[in-house]
Amino acid sequence: QVQLVESGGGLVQAGDSLRLSCAASTRTLSNYAMGWFRQAPGQEREFVAAITGSGGSTYYADSVKGRFTISRDNSRNTVYLQMNSLKAEDTAVYSCAADLRAYVSYELASSAHEYDYWGQGTQVTVSA
Repeated sequence: QVQLVESGGGLVQAGDSLRLSCAASTRTLSNYAMGWFRQAPGQEREFVAAITGSGGSTYYADSVKGRFTISRDNSRNTVYLQMNSLKAEDTAVYSCAADLRAYVSYELASSAHEYDYWGQGTQVTVSA
C-alpha cells in the first residue's frame, strides 16, 4: 500500500505559477510511474502529466504542454508539478497517482484506471 499526499495548491491569479508536490510513503518510488490528474466541478477527471519511474520519459496533455513540467526526486520520494502561466481553465482539484509499473507508454500513463494508488488531491484556483 502506498500513500500519496499532495500539497502546494492555492488561489492565484492568471499568469502566476504554482508548484505542486506529491509525497509518497514508499522508499522505492522509482518502481512506480507517477501521474497528475485534475478534476474541475461538473467535469470528468482529466490527465495532466506523467513520468516514468526513472524520470526518463514524461508525458503531457496538450492543454498544459509548454506550461507545466512534471519531475521527480526519488531520493525524497516526491513528485512535482511545476505550473506556469496558469489560466482560469486550470482551476481544478489536482491529484497524483502511482502506477505499479515503472515504465508506461503515453496511452497507459494518460488513463486514470491504470493507476493503483491515489492521493486526496489539492485545490488549485486561478482567478481571471
